[in-house]
Amino acid sequence: MSGAWDCIIVGAGHNGLVCAAYLARAGRKVLVLERRGIVGGAAVSEEIAPGYRASTASYLISLLLPDIERDLELSRHGYKVLPRSPSSFTPLPDGGTAGGGYLLMGPDAELNRREIAKFSARDAQAYPRYEAWLTRIAEALEPALEDIPPELLPLPSEIRTRGIVDKLRNFRRALRFHRALKALGDDLPTALELLTGPATPILDRWFESDALKATLATDAIIGAMSPPSAAGTGYVLLHHVMGVAGGARGVWGYVEGGMGALTQALRRSAEAAGATIRVDAPVAHIDTDGGRARAVQLASGERLAAKCIISNATPAVTFLQLLAADALPTAFRDAAARIDYSSAVMKINLALSELPDFRCCPGTEAGPQHRGTIHISPTLDYIERAYEDARRGQPSRQPVIEMTLPTSVDTTLAPAGHHIAQLFVQYAPYKLAGDDWDARAESFADRCIDAIGAYAPNFRDAILHRQILSPLELERRFALTGGNIFHGAMSLHQLFGFRPVPGWGDYRTPLPGLYLCGAGAHPGGGVSGAPGRNAANVVLQDC
Repeated sequence: MSGAWDCIIVGAGHNGLVCAAYLARAGRKVLVLERRGIVGGAAVSEEIAPGYRASTASYLISLLLPDIERDLELSRHGYKVLPRSPSSFTPLPDGGTAGGGYLLMGPDAELNRREIAKFSARDAQAYPRYEAWLTRIAEALEPALEDIPPELLPLPSEIRTRGIVDKLRNFRRALRFHRALKALGDDLPTALELLTGPATPILDRWFESDALKATLATDAIIGAMSPPSAAGTGYVLLHHVMGVAGGARGVWGYVEGGMGALTQALRRSAEAAGATIRVDAPVAHIDTDGGRARAVQLASGERLAAKCIISNATPAVTFLQLLAADALPTAFRDAAARIDYSSAVMKINLALSELPDFRCCPGTEAGPQHRGTIHISPTLDYIERAYEDARRGQPSRQPVIEMTLPTSVDTTLAPAGHHIAQLFVQYAPYKLAGDDWDARAESFADRCIDAIGAYAPNFRDAILHRQILSPLELERRFALTGGNIFHGAMSLHQLFGFRPVPGWGDYRTPLPGLYLCGAGAHPGGGVSGAPGRNAANVVLQDC
């Protein structure tokens, strides 16, 4: 057995690195173990062809907590955000139903007014009020979403028994949550609808333009095996407008050098604080002794002991693969086995000889139509039909695509004059009816490329190389159970104190000495760092 550590973190994803940095800054002796040859988890920059680097999985930044950026001195360690303006471009088939051709949107209020008015003067007037409403809800709820979630209902003893100190802590958290809800004032009823209901009726109430509603609805379905008409998608919409990039709420930016530049900055911050990080060090087992997590065993057979073990892996990997079956109470293990990992995401990364030349907004020189997220989803009905295909176990015949072209802003990723395209595709169900992704990935990627080609005829011929990450490949490469990018669906029964399982929303587990710091814990997915920071705070309370 190697020498003992205070804390061993399993996985060097962004949350694991955030956790390591905070613990090391607090004086703990920290070891991070990463199975791949690079740190970053799903937030990495990798070469997809000689000279072409893409953000392989996660591809935009907005949700990272400003406190983390400041506390860990990330800008000093090389982290730089490149804001996008405009931030959104939706090309429309046949020039658009109102003759607008496309919808450009971003942080510029006058641009938004002018663009939306092409389709609806009423919507142009309503949009600033909609943004203000979302901002009020986001600002009121942010403290609760960034904190350890309170347990609001009494739990059966077989789920969890709390001591007096734990009860007092939970009471204080419940008070803070109550204050957050109270701060909503007259917005409380509509906020509760947003938190629990479907996105479609909310968007229908605010707007009449198909192009605007479809563009906004994409935030409600990111990573979800749900259409915008499903309950709970309102919360997913809110979750994805909570962040800030370039000083503007709800706006997403590029990280210069790709998402891997963020996680490399986190690595440097953690190492500067004294943490040790090892790559090519896959953990095969978490060892227990005397009813407590005591050590990890690597695939090589090396055993490393620590006072506490913190897992950045998914709950399924942590609780059902790395631990012996009798290490956890049966009720907890059964609850962990029921976690929903439904997902329908494919990621396609492309090296391009030139930018897409859109029929509705021509030009291959980097322009406003290239800088933001390009939405191939012209109407809500289009999105619903795409979901219906997936519900039947088939990839969408007309896929919903969010395409980004980071080289329109960041010239460090490809040779001069050449570009990177990143396609985030839905719906690509993890479980296919009568087939598997190894057989279907290439043909579905062709379908996605054709879908973009309908708007930009030069697109297919511009492709020099492609990397296809099906849901199955996302699971293999990044250990994302079920291909789910959030370490578990962001559905109502798996949020707040129910994440990862009811009663265990505070990053602890029934096994003393074992903690969870990944997106499978509150507040869930996205590159926020909140689970990592919160888990570090809990560990510092306990050991």
